[in-house]
Amino acid sequence: MPDNVKRYTPPVSIQAIVIDLDGTLLDTAPQLAEAANRMLRDMDYAPVSQELLASYIGNGISWLVKRALTGDMHATPDVALYDHALPLFEKHYTELLLQSKLFGGVTEGLEAMKAAGYRLGCITNKVERYTTPLLAGIGLAQYFEIVLAGDTLPEKKPHPMPLLHAAKFFGAPIEQLLLIGDSLNDTVAARAAGCPVFCVPYGYNHGEPVETLDLDAVIANLPAALPLIKLA
Repeated sequence: MPDNVKRYTPPVSIQAIVIDLDGTLLDTAPQLAEAANRMLRDMDYAPVSQELLASYIGNGISWLVKRALTGDMHATPDVALYDHALPLFEKHYTELLLQSKLFGGVTEGLEAMKAAGYRLGCITNKVERYTTPLLAGIGLAQYFEIVLAGDTLPEKKPHPMPLLHAAKFFGAPIEQLLLIGDSLNDTVAARAAGCPVFCVPYGYNHGEPVETLDLDAVIANLPAALPLIKLA
């Protein structure tokens, strides 16, 4: 990472907070893994451990399906095979979608952030067809003024576009937009955009500890962000 990249020392002056979904707000790994294994079963493939499938999460459903089929983080399966597999995954994931559970402290953290005067958004690589019903069904939609899904804009994380778009939406300087996430995608996007980034340690960073990432703070849960920020 170049030395000229801006880093932020708490307490950071913040107007708005944008939060990742999978692995930060919601524990979606069990449902994503189960959907992938049901897909593999339908195709007469051997099942894969939930731990390994969880390590495949973080770049959207397309990559999860590709990785489940190939057993590789970067390989691309035969196009016809992928085109056969994806609808099977989508069918099973739709059935399992609302079984995901909130991580500890999420509701308390969102309530405290709103009460303190911060404006809130959600930025995820999950496509809109799953994001909107999931946030509504779990009871989180009410907290967010803006939700940017993986297919809302031409680019998604780790591209900085969603963060820059959110800052413009809130009318905030990018330096006063905080991203809270759980993975390399989040930290790369934040550094590219020029905004501060905190990460929770319990999410889906491809099995790697978040302490190894280029970030401004590791927070145990959402409420733990509040002592590290102040309202701009």
